[in-house]
Amino acid sequence: MRRVVVTGLGAISPCGLDVPSTWEAVCAGRSGIGPITRFDASGLPVTFAGEVKGFDPEPFVPARDQKRYDLYSLFAVAAAVEAMRQAGFPDDAVLGDRAGVYIGSGIGGISTIEDQGRELSAHGLRRISPFFIPRALTNLAAGHVAIRYGARGPSLAVATACATGNHSIGEAWRVIRDGTADLVIAGGAEAPICALGMAGFAVMRALSRRNDDPATASRPFDVDRDGFVMSEGAGVLVLEALDHAQARGATVLAEVLGYGLTNDAHHITAPAEGHEGAVRCMRQALDSAGLRPEDVHYVNAHGTSTPHNDQHESAAIHTVFGAHADRLPVSSTKGATGHLLGAAGGLEAVLAVRALTDGLLPPTANLRTPGPGCDLDYVPAAARPADVAVAMSNAFGFGGTNATIVLGRFDG
Repeated sequence: MRRVVVTGLGAISPCGLDVPSTWEAVCAGRSGIGPITRFDASGLPVTFAGEVKGFDPEPFVPARDQKRYDLYSLFAVAAAVEAMRQAGFPDDAVLGDRAGVYIGSGIGGISTIEDQGRELSAHGLRRISPFFIPRALTNLAAGHVAIRYGARGPSLAVATACATGNHSIGEAWRVIRDGTADLVIAGGAEAPICALGMAGFAVMRALSRRNDDPATASRPFDVDRDGFVMSEGAGVLVLEALDHAQARGATVLAEVLGYGLTNDAHHITAPAEGHEGAVRCMRQALDSAGLRPEDVHYVNAHGTSTPHNDQHESAAIHTVFGAHADRLPVSSTKGATGHLLGAAGGLEAVLAVRALTDGLLPPTANLRTPGPGCDLDYVPAAARPADVAVAMSNAFGFGGTNATIVLGRFDG
């Protein structure tokens, strides 16, 4: 079994158009949430979201080709290009048969589906784009990235709701560890901010309704949290076998140490009591890494700002870590970024790597007073310097799906 390392990071988020700007904003606790500008949301009960602001796809995809891409695929390509450049690859790199792409999405091209449904209803078949299906498909982000870099090895587009990004990274870790590939571009991308997407989550009463104060609406673990904030973007990592990275002189940023995946098999949206599926998932990730609970120095929580998730995840962390939970820093970066759904795990893995490399714990923005059952060290108010050698990142999704990855500082 080969060691798997991270050599590149890429991000597009409501907090920034690249990794450095996103990391700086998250550590400052600066919210990327605001009123929706992409469409008229005045008829909806929720009128704010975490939009990516100022994104120009032209540097990544020529204007003549953009009609082939949904916005979520454009985000994926932009994040992949940033990650590949940091990993030391030229823009015209051709990766070949032992390189793959594992980039997933929770709901893929939902804005394309909405738009084309409107066109069909109003104008009939003649107005449907021949690119409708390729733009909408959930595997096309991975497809576009694979085509761009000539990555002809394993390709996978995971669609496990909000656990997608972690599953993509974990499965990429497996395929490299087991020797099927040398390099995989992995993560998640999402662009759900359209009338259909917002309406669907709003009628479930899953979203915060703080229309009068969007910037503080996402408040994980807080007593006054009332739902998550819909966001968009992408988080992508370049994963390589250690020997492959060293052979080409790459700078190693971190190591992927372990991965766990389970299902609650309990309810389509609600977590199991005590989040027992998450307990098994975290334990599985630790076991695969050969680590004890006390070896973990930081947990990037799923921390959605919903009443059920935050309380149940806190209970699960107590169960897994025992007495160590009382001194274990846990934060949710969704306080600043909102919830990127299928891209959340990818972005949060990027942020966890930065916590390792920078020795800095990102705070839980907007947390003022922890709610009942939320009694961990959530790194409130401000980022905190810390010696972080091992970080865990959690992601949980509808359908009871759970994914946990463990990342380690690379010391050679």
